Amino acid sequence: MTARSSLTIVLAAGEGTRMRSNLPKVLHPVAHQSLLAHVLAATPKGTGTSLAVVIGPDHQVVADEAKRIRPDALTFVQAERLGTAHAVLAAREAIARGADDLLIAFGDTPLISAGTFARLRAALAKGAAIAALGFRAADPTGYGRFIVQGDRLVAIREQADASAEELKIDLCNAGVMAIDGRRALAILDKIGNANSKGEYYLTDAVGVVREQGWEAVVIETSEDEVRGINTKAQLAEAESVMQARLRKAAMEAGVTLIAPETVYLSADTVFGNDVTIEPFVVIGPGVSIADGTVIHSFSHIVQTTLGKNVSIGPYARLRPGTSLGDGARIGNFVETKAATLEAGVKVNHLSYIGDATVGANSNIGAGTITCNYDGFKKHKTIIGQGAFVGTNSSLVAPVKIGNGAYIGSGSVITRDVPDDAMALERNQQTIREGGAARYREMKTGGKKLEK
Repeated sequence: MTARSSLTIVLAAGEGTRMRSNLPKVLHPVAHQSLLAHVLAATPKGTGTSLAVVIGPDHQVVADEAKRIRPDALTFVQAERLGTAHAVLAAREAIARGADDLLIAFGDTPLISAGTFARLRAALAKGAAIAALGFRAADPTGYGRFIVQGDRLVAIREQADASAEELKIDLCNAGVMAIDGRRALAILDKIGNANSKGEYYLTDAVGVVREQGWEAVVIETSEDEVRGINTKAQLAEAESVMQARLRKAAMEAGVTLIAPETVYLSADTVFGNDVTIEPFVVIGPGVSIADGTVIHSFSHIVQTTLGKNVSIGPYARLRPGTSLGDGARIGNFVETKAATLEAGVKVNHLSYIGDATVGANSNIGAGTITCNYDGFKKHKTIIGQGAFVGTNSSLVAPVKIGNGAYIGSGSVITRDVPDDAMALERNQQTIREGGAARYREMKTGGKKLEK
């Protein structure tokens, strides 16, 4: 198989008018990735493979998405919508290069797998001119039926043209097809448009192959895998199937999901060993969770890196750019954004840490806010190692809190606090050099603490 070259053509020109959206259909998300992204992720890649995406006019955003996912993708515009075979031939230039295997897929089938494409290619490697993907439909109404003789595909019959006996068939056309690349243009160019709509249908390729005395075969898959998305309801159904897949994969990898059906994952979530996720957690894109971390209920995490043995929540919100070191603790009703919290940092209650770096083993008291926005620009707060910030403090950025510094409760800090200093502010700011060290001594009855 690896010795055979391939071209995959993904048809993504549909307007998706039934989605009732200005967003092109294939850009709607499932598990925080576009429908197109899921399909392209499953297509063959590596040496000897090529990819073409057929888009509609004025759909540069679809081309951009294809390039983002697969920089090697070629894009072709289907200026007129004259059927599926017409759409495939929009990529004639790519087909003419003569790959061994031509795969035709659809940009709105996010549940299709790489394994299915491999099975289609295997049929071509055994000599078939066409391998068509089919499924056993729970309700075949509306689908084209596969007419087979033994293990050979004779025809694909649309419902409107099917006899009463053929309508009883539950083996249905998924639309995905593999064609021998050496014969592809000869097959596609023979497809006519002598039908009520005057369109060129890819399904007619089976008849062309049969007329030439070549072989067409069926490859079966599950109905879920070939779900096409045409409405928001179908989008929700695909999301449900994808979430079930992701949860199962996570648990098989050793993640403990207390109530799996309540946890929402993204397709790119990365888990370490012995991770525990409590009920009603939402994990958005770009999240990596290291060994031994626990995410408590009702937390929401996006574009975040979590170290080992971290504790999150309940009711925590970690926004893009958050990075937590080993053993860090983020408690209830805490929000972070563009913040690096080093190992052992504690932010336990009702705080906002944004555009900030917090040094190892620092403690951020309840109600503390990094005031990062002045109405025009964002500014940085830097908190050193082992610092203690008392409750209800406001750190007005840009500002730096030194190593081992102590910030008294209710303080509003507007200028830098040196290492080992105590800072208190009511109506005016007071910084006492060495105050934090004296505080620590007081807490231990006069005994000086080792830092």
